[in-house]
Amino acid sequence: MSKEILIFLIIIHLSLYNSQAQTITICDKSNLQPIENVMISDNNQKIFALSNIFGKVDISEFKNTNTLIIRHPSYVLLKIKYDKTTPLGTIYLTETNIKISEVVISANKWEQNQLEIPSKITVINPKQIDLINSQTTADLLGNTGEVFIQKSQQGGGSPMIRGFATNRLLISVDGIRMNTAIFRSGNLQNIISLDPFATEKTEIFFGPGSVIYGSDAIGGVMSFNTLTPTLSLGDSIFVKGKANTRFSSSNNEITGHFDINLGWKKWALLSSLSYTKYGDLRMGKNGHDDYLRPEYVERINYIDTVVKNSDPLIQIPTGYSQTNLMQKIRFKPNKNLNFTYGFHYSTTTNYSRYDRLIRYKDSLPKSAEWYYGPQVWLMNNLNINYTSNSNLFDQLTIRLAHQHFEESRHDRNFNSNIKNHNTEFVNAFSTNIDFHKTLSNKHRLFYGIEAIYNDVNSQGTIEDISTGIISQGFARYPKSNWSSYAFYTTYNYKHSDKLTFSTGARYNQFLINAVFDTSYHFPYNSAYINNGAFTGSAGMVYQPIEQLWINSNLSTGFRSPNIDDMGKVFDSGEGIVIVPNPNLNAEYAYNIDLGITQLISGNFKYDITGYYTLLNNAMVRRNYQINGQDSVMYKGELSQVKAVQNAAQTIVYGIQIGVDITLPVGFGFDTRFNYQKGIEETDDGTKTPSRHAAPMFGITHITYSTQKFNVDLYAFYTAELSYENLSVEERDKSYLYAKDVQGNPYAPAWATLNIKAQYQFNKQLSITAGVDNITNTRYRPYSSGLTAAGRNYLLALKANF
Repeated sequence: MSKEILIFLIIIHLSLYNSQAQTITICDKSNLQPIENVMISDNNQKIFALSNIFGKVDISEFKNTNTLIIRHPSYVLLKIKYDKTTPLGTIYLTETNIKISEVVISANKWEQNQLEIPSKITVINPKQIDLINSQTTADLLGNTGEVFIQKSQQGGGSPMIRGFATNRLLISVDGIRMNTAIFRSGNLQNIISLDPFATEKTEIFFGPGSVIYGSDAIGGVMSFNTLTPTLSLGDSIFVKGKANTRFSSSNNEITGHFDINLGWKKWALLSSLSYTKYGDLRMGKNGHDDYLRPEYVERINYIDTVVKNSDPLIQIPTGYSQTNLMQKIRFKPNKNLNFTYGFHYSTTTNYSRYDRLIRYKDSLPKSAEWYYGPQVWLMNNLNINYTSNSNLFDQLTIRLAHQHFEESRHDRNFNSNIKNHNTEFVNAFSTNIDFHKTLSNKHRLFYGIEAIYNDVNSQGTIEDISTGIISQGFARYPKSNWSSYAFYTTYNYKHSDKLTFSTGARYNQFLINAVFDTSYHFPYNSAYINNGAFTGSAGMVYQPIEQLWINSNLSTGFRSPNIDDMGKVFDSGEGIVIVPNPNLNAEYAYNIDLGITQLISGNFKYDITGYYTLLNNAMVRRNYQINGQDSVMYKGELSQVKAVQNAAQTIVYGIQIGVDITLPVGFGFDTRFNYQKGIEETDDGTKTPSRHAAPMFGITHITYSTQKFNVDLYAFYTAELSYENLSVEERDKSYLYAKDVQGNPYAPAWATLNIKAQYQFNKQLSITAGVDNITNTRYRPYSSGLTAAGRNYLLALKANF
């Protein structure tokens, strides 16, 4: 063979190799980051390919095609001419303001098309998280305009969804239940333990989700998926990560975050660390004087002293710090088996419960000190995924988890030397085994089993700060445990391209064992509960014409009594003490949803969902007697006795509306509006407004987007809640509210105007800047003890590598 022929054959071989291995990279136009799961097809829809985690697609199969169609549900469809002799390189897609459908997992813990689910689900993606730059996970939820957030202190944030809150909402982290046996009916701040920087995707499931998630999932489910370790697709180590820093002026926030992913073919490691320091929060300048902080308490020369606040806009004391750590390890020995271990740790410093520090008695502050100790959350979880073609399942997921919770309360009355300390520890163990089986193109089955065990320990001590002597005090909870065991299943039937049915059922057995402290002199020394609950759902999605979807869903939910309901001893308000009631049963919710979604001309979308929920056998606080007495001495004060009882029925109904419009030359418009009405009816027929039904609220955005640059101008707004529409419990907390012309407490309407802008310099570096509450409005969200931030300037930097 001559030298010339050999060279010619080598050239031909290399040309063929290059044509066979031709790839393109698909990136987001605004942040220049690669996009996964973009579908490439030919004009005849016969050849398909998907982009990988690096945004790369092998298009060698398209050698006889002259047009490539590039589509992703979150991006504008793109058609490009293709000539195999000309490399395409990188292709940029423009994210659409109007999203019709996304892949969601909160409905049944398996990936499913959003349009096939009869319940309303809202998705928060990483791009939204980046642009809004929320300080906490509670703020992240609030920024959707579909979740109302209450705050009793800066270190907090209690979501309200469809008229329900706290232990009637469920939090899920990587498929693991976060709710514990001491989640209370009062406002909760556990959600701040989650790190927004380590969150990959958040889904909010509206309405009862008890079929899949069990007890507590009555008003909705907040499902958080944290960052996933990424494997390498080649022989070299795959390294990626990011670093974030942020400053906010309203509370002098300083935040730093760093995460890094190291991936090999079968192993991957992901580490994440965040630290935030918040100073005292400054409220707005323009608004009600009832919210000002004119004075606060300091202990000077061993004497409690009321000190004049040099700046009444500063809420003293509200500052604190928080640290979040996450470590994940992934092992994928073959294409069918995947192991992921996750370690999560979050802790705070002490932080004051601000709403307790603004109460007065005889013209003096009632409390000299009232603060929470460090809020600690630790989770170890192992997730095992297995794919098989067995008769029982196509996919199997096993989730094993241990969580440790620690929280404490510390309070001392003004001019008192007695300081009360209460510390609670919960160790929660859970096992979930979930199966997915595709029976045919029309039939899909999801089923699983669950076992949960919570061990509760509670300690109480009394400290004399003048002598340093510490003695035994009153524990908040009895020595107790709570457990739950369940089997559940859901079934999807795709009758046709226009009609899909979904149904599900769950049976749940729950148990409580508790031993009470004999020093309380209760008429009982222990309590035992062993009961069951059955829940179900049935729904459909109907598409009568193209781009129009109608969904309807009937569902039930339940909440079993927990240790907080049954066994708590706690001074809940002025002259009130809560005592245990071992005779509690589960409460049940019955719900109907009806929704419609329509896309018009490709640039206008609206969605409307109406709902009606009946909560029967509701557990509420009512007057009670202990040893024949309706009042007892508690912490030196004669207090009225109350207990949680199955003594009410609650009706909540409302409507959720969303509008999305794509405007010319990069502009967009979207709005979210929520109206809910809650009515609580007691056994004697008395009707009052329910506590957790927030006033009308919403959010409206005007956006502008070009390559590398995004701007979001948006307004939050909330309607007034008059004294007549406040629940009885809220009326008793007049210190939280402004005063109307008659001197009665009420929650005034408020609105804020805000702007955020983000510029992507290159693939590695971006900057976000913004102003919250531009008008410097002084307002306090409904039921909150903390006045919201005034005008706030934000600056954040993000570096990818």
